[in-house]
Amino acid sequence: MSNFYEERATMIAARDLQDFVPFGRDHCKHHPSALNLQLRQLQPASELWSSDGAAGLVGSLQEVTIHEKHKESWQLRKGVSEIGEEVDYDEELYVAGNMVIWSKGSKSQALAVYKAFTVDSPVQQALWCDFIISQDKSEKAYSSDEVEKCICILQSSCINMHSIEGKDYIASLPFQVANVWPTKYGLLFERSSSSHEMPPVPPRKPLPTLFSMLHPLDEITPLVCKSGSLFGSSRVQYVVDHAMKIVSLNTDPSIVMTYDTVQGLHSVWALRRVKPEEENVVLKFSEQGGTPQNVATSSSLTAHLRSLSKGDSPVTSPFQNYSIHSQSRSASSPSLHSRSPSISNMAALSRAHSPALGVHSFSGVQRFSLSSHNQSPKRHSVSHSPSCTSNDSFLAPETEPIVPELCIDHLWTEAITSTREKNSQASKVFITSDLCGQKFLCFLVESQLQLRCVKFQESNDKTQLIFGSVTNIQAKDAAPVEIDTMLVLEGSGNLVLYTGVVRVGKVFIPGLPTPSLTMSSAMPRPSTPLDSASTPKPLSKLLGSLDEVVLLSPVQELRDSSKLHDSLYNEDCTFQQLGTYIHSIRDPVHNRVTLELSNGSMVRITIPEIATSELVQTCLQAITFILPKEIAVQMLVKWYNVHSAPGGPSYHSEWNLFVTCLMNLMGYNTDRLAWTRNFDFEGSLSPVIAPKKARPSETGSDDDWEYLLNSDYHQNVESHLLTKSLCLSPLEVPQTKDEDFSQNISLDSSTLLFLHIPAIFFVLHLVYEELKLNTLMGEGIRSLVDLLVQLARDLKLGPYIDHYYRDYPTLVRAAGQVCTIDEGQTGFMHHPSFFTSEPPSVYQWVSSCLRGEGMPPYPYLPGICERSKLVVLSMALYILGDESSVADEASQYLSRITTAPPKLQTEQEESRLNFKHSTSVSSLAEKLVVWMTNVGFTLRDLETLPFGIALPIRDAIYHCREHPASDWPEAVCLLIGRQDLSKQACEGNLPKGKSSITQVLSSDVPSATETEEEDDGMNDMNQEVMSLIWSEDLRVQDVRRLLQSAHPVRVNVVQYPELSDHEFIEEKENRLLQLCQRTMALPVGRGMFTLFSYHPVPTEPLPIPKLNLTGRAPPRNTTVDLNSGNIDVPPNMTSWASFHNGVAAGLKIAPASQIDSAWIVYNKPKHAELANEYAGFLMALGLNGHLTKLATLNIHDYLTKGHEMTSIGLLLGVSAAKLGTMDMSVTRLLSIHIPALLPPTSTELDVPHNVQVAAVVGIGLVYQGTAHRHTAEVLLAEIGRPPGPEMEYCTDRESYSLAAGLALGMVCLGHGSNLIGMSDLNVPEQLYQYMVGGHRRFQAGMHREKHKSPSYQIKEGDTINVDVTCPGATLALAMIYLKTNNRSIADWLRAPDTMYLLDFVKPEFLLLRTLARCLILWDDILPNSKWVDSNVPQIIRENSISLSEIELPCSEDLNLETLSQAHVYIIAGACLSLGFRFAGSENLSAFNCLHKFAKDFMTYLSAPNASVTGPYNLETCLSVVLLSLAMVMAGSGNLKVLQLCRFLHMKTGGEMNYGFHLAHHMALGLLFLGGGRYSLSTSNSSIAALLCALYPHFPAHSTDNRYHLQALRHLYVLAAEPRLLVPVDVDTDTPCYALLEVTYKGTQWYEQTKEELMAPTLLPELHLLKQITVKGPRYWELLIDLSKGTQHLKSILSKDGVLYVKLRAGQLSYKEDPMGWQSLLAQTVVNRNSEARAFKPETISAFTSDPALLSFAEYFCKPTVNMGQKQEMLDLFSSVLYECVTQETPEMLPACIAMDQAIRRLGRREMSETAELWQMKLVLEFFSSRSPQERLQNPPERGLFRSSEFLPVVKCTIDDALDQWLQAGGDVCVQAYLTEQPCEEAQRSMLACFLVYHSVPAPRHLPAIGLEGSTSFAELLLKCKQLKMPVRALLRLAPLLLGSPQPMVM
Repeated sequence: MSNFYEERATMIAARDLQDFVPFGRDHCKHHPSALNLQLRQLQPASELWSSDGAAGLVGSLQEVTIHEKHKESWQLRKGVSEIGEEVDYDEELYVAGNMVIWSKGSKSQALAVYKAFTVDSPVQQALWCDFIISQDKSEKAYSSDEVEKCICILQSSCINMHSIEGKDYIASLPFQVANVWPTKYGLLFERSSSSHEMPPVPPRKPLPTLFSMLHPLDEITPLVCKSGSLFGSSRVQYVVDHAMKIVSLNTDPSIVMTYDTVQGLHSVWALRRVKPEEENVVLKFSEQGGTPQNVATSSSLTAHLRSLSKGDSPVTSPFQNYSIHSQSRSASSPSLHSRSPSISNMAALSRAHSPALGVHSFSGVQRFSLSSHNQSPKRHSVSHSPSCTSNDSFLAPETEPIVPELCIDHLWTEAITSTREKNSQASKVFITSDLCGQKFLCFLVESQLQLRCVKFQESNDKTQLIFGSVTNIQAKDAAPVEIDTMLVLEGSGNLVLYTGVVRVGKVFIPGLPTPSLTMSSAMPRPSTPLDSASTPKPLSKLLGSLDEVVLLSPVQELRDSSKLHDSLYNEDCTFQQLGTYIHSIRDPVHNRVTLELSNGSMVRITIPEIATSELVQTCLQAITFILPKEIAVQMLVKWYNVHSAPGGPSYHSEWNLFVTCLMNLMGYNTDRLAWTRNFDFEGSLSPVIAPKKARPSETGSDDDWEYLLNSDYHQNVESHLLTKSLCLSPLEVPQTKDEDFSQNISLDSSTLLFLHIPAIFFVLHLVYEELKLNTLMGEGIRSLVDLLVQLARDLKLGPYIDHYYRDYPTLVRAAGQVCTIDEGQTGFMHHPSFFTSEPPSVYQWVSSCLRGEGMPPYPYLPGICERSKLVVLSMALYILGDESSVADEASQYLSRITTAPPKLQTEQEESRLNFKHSTSVSSLAEKLVVWMTNVGFTLRDLETLPFGIALPIRDAIYHCREHPASDWPEAVCLLIGRQDLSKQACEGNLPKGKSSITQVLSSDVPSATETEEEDDGMNDMNQEVMSLIWSEDLRVQDVRRLLQSAHPVRVNVVQYPELSDHEFIEEKENRLLQLCQRTMALPVGRGMFTLFSYHPVPTEPLPIPKLNLTGRAPPRNTTVDLNSGNIDVPPNMTSWASFHNGVAAGLKIAPASQIDSAWIVYNKPKHAELANEYAGFLMALGLNGHLTKLATLNIHDYLTKGHEMTSIGLLLGVSAAKLGTMDMSVTRLLSIHIPALLPPTSTELDVPHNVQVAAVVGIGLVYQGTAHRHTAEVLLAEIGRPPGPEMEYCTDRESYSLAAGLALGMVCLGHGSNLIGMSDLNVPEQLYQYMVGGHRRFQAGMHREKHKSPSYQIKEGDTINVDVTCPGATLALAMIYLKTNNRSIADWLRAPDTMYLLDFVKPEFLLLRTLARCLILWDDILPNSKWVDSNVPQIIRENSISLSEIELPCSEDLNLETLSQAHVYIIAGACLSLGFRFAGSENLSAFNCLHKFAKDFMTYLSAPNASVTGPYNLETCLSVVLLSLAMVMAGSGNLKVLQLCRFLHMKTGGEMNYGFHLAHHMALGLLFLGGGRYSLSTSNSSIAALLCALYPHFPAHSTDNRYHLQALRHLYVLAAEPRLLVPVDVDTDTPCYALLEVTYKGTQWYEQTKEELMAPTLLPELHLLKQITVKGPRYWELLIDLSKGTQHLKSILSKDGVLYVKLRAGQLSYKEDPMGWQSLLAQTVVNRNSEARAFKPETISAFTSDPALLSFAEYFCKPTVNMGQKQEMLDLFSSVLYECVTQETPEMLPACIAMDQAIRRLGRREMSETAELWQMKLVLEFFSSRSPQERLQNPPERGLFRSSEFLPVVKCTIDDALDQWLQAGGDVCVQAYLTEQPCEEAQRSMLACFLVYHSVPAPRHLPAIGLEGSTSFAELLLKCKQLKMPVRALLRLAPLLLGSPQPMVM
């Protein structure tokens, strides 16, 4: 039995035993495809072998026997979360039959199916793989690429890949795949070699066996291999060797392990991307001794792979029927020479050596003489025979070679042993690391029952892996465990834990019997002799047919068979007789593994962590860091055995266990040390520690009794009341024992860690200092002090003991038990170089830093003392102002501790430097904050720092919070507590369309009334923001009423007595026809109003409101309809109106929406009559950029339908979406529709005229601003295109010419005179001729032929028809010279100033000329009426009639009509140019000027002699002026303009035709552009778009496209830009008002100016602005600096303009408190006198929404009845709270209260530890220090505690308390301390407080300066200068040192 006990003793207990069943198995049963299997209760995977349910029992029995083994497989991995945070669960991928099931789950949450896939044929393998989506294939780019996480499912002929994002790919496989491996780069395929192919006939070339695929859409490419040959040169070739099988593949490091079946050797290769030079070697077959036949067969592999990937995947090996040209060795002589680690010594295989093209007629080519191919290496340099060219005709058409992507590079091959068996292929390979981080590659060779471990490490430059020695461990199975260990199943059935190759101990599994020899051997043996005799055969058979096994299941089967015959290998067979034993280990994830038992069940166990408590983990890390690796491993193994023994420790006693273990290892006898002796362990001490107790004797001994008497338990019982009441006398504990304890305990110097005690002590001290910086680790520190004090005493380190005493006076007793260390042994101890005699103290360091004294670098342990490092560096940066401290790794303030050999001590002494202050510290605070977030410091870390240390950091944060930069990353904003900014930053990083902003700013739920009535297309507007912008009135509802076209109109006609009923109906219908002209014009305006306001749901079609052309007649509300046949309705009247309606609906879709090609097609209407709407919808999608997502196929589809409208919408849409890109595919698309762009010989296509117009404008859009010569040349000619001989080009020529002009203008937009390479085209002169007329020039260019014969319809003669060409030419000139201020061109465009010339120009064209002239002289435009009038020539001004006069002046030579028409048109042109110049600017003078002219025109219209000018002309001019007015006020919703529009909306009779309605409602739409969120831009591109959209000739009726294509009216979208800034309160997530200050850059017209705006508001154009700030007392300041670039602001505006703002404490929003009289600060001003008392806790909710502060006020500041003593506390809390909140520093509240508590404790003299006193000292030092920040500037007005009375009070109170103690006898104590005498226990804690607070140096420093003999204070002061002791402390010490009786400070 004793034997058994010892076995138990060194065991490691596994935890969490639970049964394991793959989750997928159960899910499969319920999966729909498994229904037909319910008949035969088989596991569902058997559907593989019979898919019909009625196969009957016989079939199923056969299947069971044959296929039982290959049924299912699964793999587990550690959970991967989408976002990247740590997750602790397993993911399982389960394969059975045609199903793959992926599930996730953990201990805490149940498993759940994540995805299930069912495929068409049996699944051969399923795996996870991450593909890289990148353009750059280089190794460097790898780290930064996005990764597409996929699941890959291999079937026999194809592989399916499904990505997490939901993309699916299928790749067909060009060969039979034996195995797929996921790699770091993509997938790796292993081609299965079929038996036909194996013995290559000598003259054939082998084919590659390994292939890679880097992305599902990439080609499958062969793998290249680079190996060293016998002669040391490396050679590069394809992997062609069938003997080489991949055993395993690892992604990090990226290595492949292969096994050579011929030689029986394993090799390791590095997998990487191919380098270009290797690619070239493989692809250049010509250099490789390429003979003609090679060339001939070149590319056959390519062709073969490609032909196959087209889908006909072969069932057997595709290559068996090709003759393969090979020079491989014959299979019969595998001589050792040819099997060197290089794969084989054949020449590198190239494309040329692949199989021939598989066309049998090629057989002739393949019978070559082989003479040129003998194997002498000399042949490779033979020059090619000339005949090689002749064979090129054999090459396949697809000869483009497949470029290899990946390469395997040889790293290591195991040594060749003489006894090596065949078939010793590894069945399992994994990488494990030991507890010290050394890595091993382990592979399990099952046939030998060996686990071979190869040690490897990275080379110093991280590029290579270096492999070391091999260690063999006897094992039957093994698996890695992530806590740096691995589990090994020994042949005997024991489960053993190893770390690296060091054995840790057996694993004890509670609930499974342990293998033991004492059990009875009566149970029958499971294998009979008969079986065992026949074993060799099946084994060899199985191993022989390994390849086939691998195909269908993991190598499980191999194991199973060998398990039956365990008796062959097992010496202690008895183990099996238990019936259940472990026979394999699988699926290791983190520290969990599954054990397969022999009875087929599985259990999952958890191997315990190395330590659970944070403190023990840190200490272990530190000690391992400092010890040599071998010793560290031994120590950790010891500790692990102690910690994980069965019935291991609870969390609480883990520390005690650790101390005991550590001290034992150092040579202490912990039983005899007083403080470790009393550790109370649950359970006995583990035998590893106390070997004496290993065998409990039956009788017991006296020691046991004493142990009990000394235990804590005994003392507790003794003091118990019961003991007293029973009068039990206390037992005498024999004292003798204690005395011999204290006599001398010497350390055992032979133990493992004895020599390293000083090093261990020092690192533990650093851990102690590190823990002091974490307020949550207080308990751990106290435990650590005990250990450190003991070690310091034994090492005789006085300074350290003093240091601990000052920190924890109550824990460190004056005298304690010392263990002697032999003097002789001390010499052997290893004193590391970094050991300092002065204890490093982090508090002391910071304190000196604040006082500006020099300090030695602070030692830190990398990776362990991260907080110390952070604190030291941040102090250096912020307090000392040394910006370089955080710049580089090696800082002068830190000394890294390494285990490297010691440097010379002297150097270290000299490195005590006084820090230099640097000068450029304008923003040290910002530097600090940004640096801290970069190293990962968060608010939670800040809260756990002690308050004194955290204060400087908080101070920096406070300064940053006041004036943050707008472009800081999210983490920084979180740290400084600006949620508004962090939310902005976080929203900014979101991908488009996912932003939650749209939720903030859209009212999703339409109100009930809207849903019931007809949808008018305006429901999705954002009411919340609009109600903020226009809060005073209901103008938005009015606009909706004016623009809706979905309701019947009201037809109000009075029936006169003389009208018959029939006539009356006609009358009504005629009236309705008039009103419908208006209704049909509304959609364009509605599109403007609802621009980009809606995010469609991808599952629903876009709602398009219907165009309602019916009417209702009062009083009976009867329906009036146009279709009754009573009156003539023009045909196709509604076609363009429906088109506009479709555009308006489509323009609602915001550019950020998620839309794809399928959704666009899904919206296609079922009815033909809706086709026009769909055409408009397509155009709108182009305008908002979504049409680029439409597949080319669908575009083609729509165009072939030949529906005119669809073509127009599509062509314009596609062009707008590709604005200015010169996209070739779009150019081709457009050219087909423009005869001039087709070659002269091409077929005449019958393209409808309007489609040609659209295509021409499309060309202009696609080539906008590119000045593309050919395009410009064609368009220039097209402006004057003559009518053709038949009927072509005869109708609507004006619109074509105009389109060509506009397009030409766009192509050369703004290029002016520097049109490069076009001077010979004479563009301006040609355009001038088109404008004023003249003799037609001879048509140059390719289209001469077409224009030879004149038109039979139109007689034009040789002159240019100016009426056709003038508008286009005028606007083309305007656009080419836009904003160039070119006077000479502008003078061409002057209005003529003689009557004679005026007669030659249509008055309408004068409008265009004036407009063009003003656009060219852009900078001369001035917003006043004087400038407008200056455009009118003198002759007109003098003779123009005033329209209000009654009679007309008579004059013969003046044509008054002409003059007045010219006058109004010129003024309209000037007004329009004013509109362009100030578009979207809301310029007040421009508005006033235009408004005046609009009013004037309104009065002219009603003037008596309006007929002279003509009402039509006046209406046109009025419309133009109204549009200009709307352009200036775009998006602003100005009331005066709205009134004008509303007035004109009501005018429906007379001259008011469709075109004028269109203009008026466009003006209304522009005024409310995008619901007030959009405005117009004045960039060149925008002006071009607006010229197309607002062309000042309006259609006469709804089908009129003669002068201007109606579809172009929508191009205004290209000029709209989002400029609304909406402040959103970050706490409530609602839009609110905020004051903005906008700073304009200075220009030639005005200085730099500031303007205050109340947001939400439209901003001016961004290029005019310098910066924008959120101002004001109410919101936190926020600055957006545009001088750095406008990108940040643009992204805010494009995402609905949401700008997050945060209310300051105590403020209300403008909505609740418009005047600012209700805020809390305003109230407190009134009763200033009693500030603290006046503050009522209830009102705090107005200050802050922070729940912590609210509840603090609730619980600590509310007075209750009879407070008494507590009242004073309450007042203090209230005033502190008030101060923190009003000063906006709520984070200081905990610090203030902590300080208050500490002071009270000090007053009561109850300080048990001095940490809080240290903190207060640091706080006071921080505020008395003048940081460099303040030397540069005056102290800031606000800051932490700046104005507070709190700190002075704190200082006085502390001084007071300590001085009182001095007088009350404390001086005696201080005296005793300084002379190193013992002092009484009771005073020790106050003494420590005094020493700490006054920085009294340790007594050992005093003798050095000889203080004793001093006589006067001055002398004392001088001597103490070098001790850096503050004067206030000296004053208190002087009496003691000078020997005068009373202290000097009272």
